[in-house]
Amino acid sequence: MKHYHYIFAGAGLAALMTAYKMAVSGRFAHASILLIDPDSKKDNDRTWCFWHKGSTSWDAIACRRWHTALFANAQRRNTLDFGDYSYTMLRGIDFYNFVFEELRKHPNIEFINQKVVDVSDSGGSVTVTTEASTFTCNILFNTIYDPALPASQTQYPVLQQHFIGWHIQANKAVFDPGKPTFMDFSVPQKGNTRFMYVLPFSDTEAIVEYTLFSKDLLPQEEYEDAIERYLKDLGASGYSVVAEEKGSIPMTCYPFWEHNSKNILHIGSAGGWTKASTGYTFRNADKLSARLVDFLLSKNPDMTRFHKKKRFWFYDLLLLDILAEKNHEGAAIFSAMFKSGKAAPVFQFLDEETGPAGDLKVILQCPKGLFLKALFYRVFRF
Repeated sequence: MKHYHYIFAGAGLAALMTAYKMAVSGRFAHASILLIDPDSKKDNDRTWCFWHKGSTSWDAIACRRWHTALFANAQRRNTLDFGDYSYTMLRGIDFYNFVFEELRKHPNIEFINQKVVDVSDSGGSVTVTTEASTFTCNILFNTIYDPALPASQTQYPVLQQHFIGWHIQANKAVFDPGKPTFMDFSVPQKGNTRFMYVLPFSDTEAIVEYTLFSKDLLPQEEYEDAIERYLKDLGASGYSVVAEEKGSIPMTCYPFWEHNSKNILHIGSAGGWTKASTGYTFRNADKLSARLVDFLLSKNPDMTRFHKKKRFWFYDLLLLDILAEKNHEGAAIFSAMFKSGKAAPVFQFLDEETGPAGDLKVILQCPKGLFLKALFYRVFRF
C-alpha cells in the first residue's frame, strides 16, 4: 500500500489549480503528491470565464478577453463598462494541457486514471480506496461533490446554475465579437431566473448558453428550444452547432467545511468554493487554492482551521433565500445591481474584496423590500 504526503480525490478545477501552484512554488519537491480521477482530462469539456484586474497565472492560455458586455432585460438593453477589470475566457482543454505540462516536470507528482470509491480517516492518516488500488496519505483533498449532504437538510436552500450551451457557426454576421452578452433576461422567465449568455469569437461564431438559477433542471429540449428561438430573434437563419456544453453547478451556502477533519479538506464545489450567489467557480478557486498552498506551508496545518467564514457568506445566503422562495425575482435583482452600467464595483463586491462602504453601495442598489424580508426570515431560522 503506497503512502503519499498529499492525495487529491478527484482532479477538478480546484485540485488542478492547487497542485499546479504547489508545483510552481518550488516548496513541495520533498512531498509525494497523487491526483486520482476517472477522467483523463483530454477533452474540451467546459469553458471557464472570470473577471479580474491585472495579470493572472492563466494569461498564457486565455482564449478571449473583453472589457465591455451587454446586459438586457425585457425593458432595456445597456452596455456594462468593466472599468479596470477584464472578462477572460479559458477553454477546458487548454487549462488541462497547461497544468499537466507543468506537473509532468515534477517526478514527485503522479496522476492515475481511477475512480475513488471510499475514504477513511484513522486520525493518523487517511486511506483512499479506488476501484483497483488502495493508498494512504497524510492529508487528503477531496473534490468529489456529494449532493446528498445539502439535500439532507432544509436550513440552507440549494439551487443550481444549470445550462446548455451551443458553439454556433452562423452563415452571416449576427454577433458582436467585442461585446459578450453577460445576462439577457429578455427571454421568458416562466416563474424562474432565466437568461441567455453569449461568448462571441467573431461576428459569425459564438457560444450561446441558456442558463437558469433554480432548484430543478429542465428537459433537454427546453434548453435547446430556447437557444433556437434566441438565435432566430438575433437573425441567425442558418447555422451549425460545432459543439455542445452542459452543466449544473450547485448554488448553496451549506457549510461543507464542517465535514473537514484535521487530515481531510474538502475543496472545490465539495468544499463550498463555488460562489453561492452566482455559481461562478474559477475566480474563487484561484484565490482559495493560492491561500491553501500558503496554509500548507504553515507549521502543523490542521485542515479544520482553513475555512474562514466572511460576511459575504451571509449576503449570498440572503439572495439564495429570496430565489428559493421567489425564483422569478432574479431578473429584477440582477437588473438593479447592474442598472448603472458600471460593473467594476459589482465585480469587486462579488469577489468579496469590498469594505463595508462598498458592500452597502451595491446592496442599496438591490430591491430593498425583498432583502429586508429575507433578513427577517433568516434571523429567525438561525
